[in-house]
Amino acid sequence: MPKTTTAKAKARPAKKPVARRKVAAKTAPAPAFRLTYSTMFNPPEEMHTRYDKALAKVKAGMGKDVGMIINGQERFVADKFEDRSPINTDWVLGTFQKGSKQDAEDALAAAHAAWPKWANMKWQDRVRLLRKAAANIEKRVYEIGVVLSLEVGKNRMEGLGDAQETADLIYYSCDSMERNGGFIKPMGTDPLTGFTSTNVSVLRPYGVWVVISPFNFPFALAGGPSGAALVAGNTVVFKPATDTPWTGRLLAECMRDAGIPDGVFNYVTGPGSTVGQTLIDDPRVAGITFTGSYNVGMHIYRAFAAGRYPRPVIAEMGGKNPAVVTRHADLETAATGIVRSAFGLQGQKCSACSRIIVEAPVKDKLAALIVAKTEALKIGDPTLRENYLGPVANAGGYREFGEFAEELSGAGTILTGGHQLKQGDYAKGYFCEATVVDNVPHSHRLWKHEMFLPITMITAVDSLQSALAMANDVDYGLTAGFYGSAKEAETFFNHIEAGVTYANRPQGATTGAWPGFQPFGGWKGSGSSGKNGGGLYYVPLYMHEQIQTRVKKD
Repeated sequence: MPKTTTAKAKARPAKKPVARRKVAAKTAPAPAFRLTYSTMFNPPEEMHTRYDKALAKVKAGMGKDVGMIINGQERFVADKFEDRSPINTDWVLGTFQKGSKQDAEDALAAAHAAWPKWANMKWQDRVRLLRKAAANIEKRVYEIGVVLSLEVGKNRMEGLGDAQETADLIYYSCDSMERNGGFIKPMGTDPLTGFTSTNVSVLRPYGVWVVISPFNFPFALAGGPSGAALVAGNTVVFKPATDTPWTGRLLAECMRDAGIPDGVFNYVTGPGSTVGQTLIDDPRVAGITFTGSYNVGMHIYRAFAAGRYPRPVIAEMGGKNPAVVTRHADLETAATGIVRSAFGLQGQKCSACSRIIVEAPVKDKLAALIVAKTEALKIGDPTLRENYLGPVANAGGYREFGEFAEELSGAGTILTGGHQLKQGDYAKGYFCEATVVDNVPHSHRLWKHEMFLPITMITAVDSLQSALAMANDVDYGLTAGFYGSAKEAETFFNHIEAGVTYANRPQGATTGAWPGFQPFGGWKGSGSSGKNGGGLYYVPLYMHEQIQTRVKKD
């Protein structure tokens, strides 16, 4: 885990004088710095030093041919695809395997064969192995953070955060099993005469679980679900997004090196149309976790519903996340939180703040603050510490940015940004300006469409009630932020339709959830389970309940 001590320790208050002699104040040791998305804005210098060392090492090893891992064995196939960096598309990060339907079926067969032994292992032993996997992630956290920068375009703190969050998600799932005693709970005793009848509730694993991860959080949204599925006793077939196979491979290595048995965790790469669809269609799959677009998530949900019997689908499908700002808000705090959430990872977060809904009397002042803070953001190679914005992750996003910017310039006023960057150091990457748009009619389609790019829109309303009505008038319900008075915050929390909500938070208006602090999940079209990852109720989603009744004569 990236941590070090803070620069200065705070002094404790001096003790009362004894016999008129002054006693010097004692100093307490400073707490270790703990990286989360809330704390990442002021890291210790040591973190940058270690990142730079890892960067040099990772860059020196780019370009290798990297295999899948099926049943504990490396697998290389004839068809390959190149993984190129969005920072500079001349950089070949590695060559990966273009898996086939057969490779996916082999991975499922391995997971199916390994499941009985893994499921019947003592839950304490599964916890022990998963804790080792999380510790492996922490040992390699700087290397993983660098790869996330090179492969996705995350700045160095976002990359390290993604890596560390994955370890914390796995630890949290292990903690959940321990807190709940393996989810083995006594129930009531039947009131029988002449017999003793005991009842026990046991949560048991489903079987083979598929995890399909997105490109934007390719480590956390692979490792978090995989860790929960595994500690619950399921086996896993994991398919990363085609844009991010390298980070997926690093997760597989951390699992393998922890001693996870062969076949329990399998890593396959290849197109969604073949590998992904095979995993979705196979009747051996007992459950699936998918993170990605609403359209694909609903396709999976409907496909599973067409099976022989109901099977769990844990789908997280995006957001159109508002920040509501009232006339009573601290506008400096609001602007800071909004800019961080609108443009962190170039707006490619399902939690990104893409709608700013503000009461009319303070709208112009807030807009000016947001524009000033946006224009102060530095853009460029995200592995360099001075750059906050990197490239968008792929050519499709780069193209769509140009299309959205053109559409919005005709519908409203672009206050800042709106351009693809094509000159000099930007010429071979997918760099787009952070963009703020005003005066777009509320009827415009992009108030409800998830763009998933560094674009946010601002509008004025006449009251908090109007703001909440507009905030809720979308198919999504993932995250939401609020700035205003404490009394207004209560109104916000009671009426907003979202799974992760924040009030008066400069660290991020709508982003920055962390396991054990802000479990992450959505309502409505943002999520299928109603329970949030990294929270109290997540691991039980990967198990079904069995009641065991034992009767004996007195």
